Amino acid sequence: MSGNAKNTRATIIPAIRYRESAKMVDWLCEAFGFEKQMVIPGQSGAITHAQLVFGNGMVMIGSMSDSAYGLMFRQPDEIGGVGTQSPYIIVDDADAHYARAKAAGADIKIDIKDEDYGGRGYTCADPEGHFWSFGTYDPWEETKPQPMHPLRD
Repeated sequence: MSGNAKNTRATIIPAIRYRESAKMVDWLCEAFGFEKQMVIPGQSGAITHAQLVFGNGMVMIGSMSDSAYGLMFRQPDEIGGVGTQSPYIIVDDADAHYARAKAAGADIKIDIKDEDYGGRGYTCADPEGHFWSFGTYDPWEETKPQPMHPLRD
């Protein structure tokens, strides 16, 4: 398989920028169950770089900045509250995860439900408006092909 990184847990790691990155690192751990693997503090309470793990996956968190990389990003409230991506995280118990996220103040966008393609999940927004999807559907497990719904793309 071409392009594969050798002996790594996950080859795709989402990176998300926040205005209040230190606060958001703590919130993501409380609400979603991430664990801090590395947190590098920056100036004025910002986070230069953080790595949060969940199972064998990871998300990297950074602060909004005026760097060449940072200037490529906009926060959801700057673009009408819409998202441009949503990480999907596989959980063992979607209902328990949903309850935890809701108790921490996650804004539920799509309520928990059984999916046509298998699994159970939901979608929410964090306090800065980034969308997150969680569910029990595991695309790595062997599944029988599902027919495409004629009205959905």
